[in-house]
Amino acid sequence: MTRHEPVPFALGDFFPYRLAVLAERVSMAVAQLYADRFGISRAEWRVLAALGVNAAMAARDISAYSTLDKMQVSRAVARLEEAGLVTRATDDADRRAKILTLTPAGRALFRKIVPLAKAREEDLLQDLNAEERAVLEQAMDKVLARAQGLVERG
Repeated sequence: MTRHEPVPFALGDFFPYRLAVLAERVSMAVAQLYADRFGISRAEWRVLAALGVNAAMAARDISAYSTLDKMQVSRAVARLEEAGLVTRATDDADRRAKILTLTPAGRALFRKIVPLAKAREEDLLQDLNAEERAVLEQAMDKVLARAQGLVERG
């Protein structure tokens, strides 16, 4: 039996891991608002928000916009449609695609959640001064651009 020397590695210090933990905790902190008060999931909120900002979108475009996979979007859309918050119509340009829009009830719910989400965002960032917030924004933009470049290069 061969013994392998442990590789010095601390997962808790690994940037991608720390970022994933941060993203999950922040997302959970915001999700509490709409899950508890309105009974919708994170995936449903992301679809609702994508449509609230963009008015109408194809389901495939929501995946890229919301960072949800195709199945998550499909399930969220089905639940939102069942709840009367989203409608789907055939895309005239591509008969195979479905265009999604918010119903009046969906738009009303979106308008109710946005101020709550923005208030939670402010609460999350309250310990950062203006300069720290600007540095955080710049750092996130730089890391995102770098990551996108690495993904594109393969």
